[in-house]
Amino acid sequence: MSTNIDMKQLLEAGAHFGHKTSRWHPKMAPYIHSKRSGVHIIDLSKTVESIEIALNFISDTTASGKQVLLVGTKRQAKDIIKDAAIATKQPFVTERWLGGMLTNWNTIGGRVKHLKDLEMRMESGELANRYSKLEVQRYQEEIDELNRLYGGIKNLNGKPGALFVVDILTEANAVREANRINVPVVAVVDSNADPTLVKYPIPANDDAIKTIELLTGYVRQAIEEGMARRDKKQQTAKSEAKEA
Repeated sequence: MSTNIDMKQLLEAGAHFGHKTSRWHPKMAPYIHSKRSGVHIIDLSKTVESIEIALNFISDTTASGKQVLLVGTKRQAKDIIKDAAIATKQPFVTERWLGGMLTNWNTIGGRVKHLKDLEMRMESGELANRYSKLEVQRYQEEIDELNRLYGGIKNLNGKPGALFVVDILTEANAVREANRINVPVVAVVDSNADPTLVKYPIPANDDAIKTIELLTGYVRQAIEEGMARRDKKQQTAKSEAKEA
């Protein structure tokens, strides 16, 4: 991964500010630098090391053709996660995590298929031709609600290659499901959470918008780099096949 992680940017974004010392998780001890005014200060040198490892993994994941599911339902993260996912054409969850999104894909996939079918029928004019304006409006309302819940995972091709999560306490269900089916999790982990719950913890402030923007920006770059490597490899393979 070619991205240079700037510790000064992390500092300016407030990535080093943890929670009150009374709220800390003991397993975060290796990532804590000090205490200041009753608040734990995260060691940004450890943050940089963790980011570099996580970004290499994410880049390799997308280079192999697998998807990264981006998850952030807390208010500060929603728009940032959604924008990054849309820009990189990756699946995302920014509303409520619905139980079984990973562990019961047959059921969830059925709801996604229903949504796609309704959208196709609405777009083709079939619903407008067959039903009254009031009924069509009700179908549109159903489509809107289904999109709110499932819109971000319409392009999820089954089991993702990785999850990127902001705040593992808020997204505990997502982390639990990913671990259950052995999907590696990259996550921003604050001083009040257990970093051993995820394979690639990134110790940092998970509440500050600037920190979330910065870290998600790095993840976006890693996804894009991996996809570029994948595309280059595919193009090379096509060229070699033509020459053969």
